[in-house]
Amino acid sequence: RKAITKEDVADALVHEKIVYGLDTNLINSLLHEREYCTEYLIGKGTPPTLGRDAKIEYYFSTSKSLKPKHNTDGSVNYHDLNIISRVEKNQLLAKLIPSVPGKPGKTVLGEELKPKDVKNLKLSYSNNIYMSDDGTELYSEVTGHASLVQGKVFVSAVYEVPADVDNSIGDINYPGNVLVKGNVKSGFVIYADGDIMVEGVVEGAKLYAGGQIIVQHGIHGMGKGVLSAKGNVITKFIEGATVKSGGYVETESIIQSKVSANTEVNVSGGKGFIRGGHVRAGNKVSARIIGSEMGTATSVEVGIEPEKLEHYQKLQEEAKDIAKKIDQIRPILVNYSEKLKAGVKLPPDKAHFMKTQVIALKTLQGQLAPINEEINSLRMNFVSAVRAKIEVQSVIYPGVNIKISELSMTTKSDRKFCQFYKADGEIKVANL
Repeated sequence: RKAITKEDVADALVHEKIVYGLDTNLINSLLHEREYCTEYLIGKGTPPTLGRDAKIEYYFSTSKSLKPKHNTDGSVNYHDLNIISRVEKNQLLAKLIPSVPGKPGKTVLGEELKPKDVKNLKLSYSNNIYMSDDGTELYSEVTGHASLVQGKVFVSAVYEVPADVDNSIGDINYPGNVLVKGNVKSGFVIYADGDIMVEGVVEGAKLYAGGQIIVQHGIHGMGKGVLSAKGNVITKFIEGATVKSGGYVETESIIQSKVSANTEVNVSGGKGFIRGGHVRAGNKVSARIIGSEMGTATSVEVGIEPEKLEHYQKLQEEAKDIAKKIDQIRPILVNYSEKLKAGVKLPPDKAHFMKTQVIALKTLQGQLAPINEEINSLRMNFVSAVRAKIEVQSVIYPGVNIKISELSMTTKSDRKFCQFYKADGEIKVANL
């Protein structure tokens, strides 16, 4: 049998169209030291190298659900609040680490192997920010507070009040954050597109924030004070006030107040009591003590976001009003229909009136249908609110009204270390 030559190998490779990655030294060695019935790797392609996706590193807190720090006794540390991302002028906010594309590989047939596509990003930002010349870094133009909203970096400037908000300052309406070093006196109003921070006490004043509200020494509302925030509300205590939060409420006591939060109301630190008023949250209300030995009227509610509940009640009122108008029109049209069947011909003015009533009925029915549909959808949310609960970490007194979604009950006796939740169509109580 004829021995394989170098030319034979070359012809075979050409026949198989193998042109890349050949190990010529190995081929020459095999022809010299012939080992038959053995497989050898004489050529291999080059795999594509992996690239690196772009990423953005942020140098401020981007978490909206960050909770304040607690002291060893469980109380909130109001002097070291880490939930607001304060930044200084010229501070680095974000850094873009660009993508690195992979390198193509090649098969032994000489065909290119494309690398996997890499993800590219770009820095997105709003006012009060400037970008480095190479487009990879963002810096704050002002001292203020940074936030990340849907991938876009915002910095809001701070309007600082060195003492109290009183007659010398007046009401405040500011498109950024507001910091009050003193107290907010009764009767004054603060509007801020960003956060409001008060180092003293809020009296019978009204605060409205597009971000969070933090009051280090609490609110003495005197029945007219308001804290309303699209973000979280954190305050030492709440007394005689209305508090509304688009996130959570964190406080050490609630007395005779109306408090609502889309997620949680946490009254676990410090004395941790809810005494009087109405407290509600979408997911959970947690407190050490609820109610009082004196039987102070106290209501605690969970199970659906307060905004949804208010909208649901509004829809019910609208549906009731429309249904009332429909009920007023129907007898008129029934009477008209019976007269037509009896062959009674109405005068032109009455016939025209009946036509307007028919149109009005169809319009009202058209308005009622989507409202009823939304009401039914929200009602299903009530039914599905199975994880909402009320936690009692010490004691709940008799006479407290408990409501979970559409169910309600009133406590008849002291209960300790327990939680209320909805199951099997009723409110149940279990030990913590």
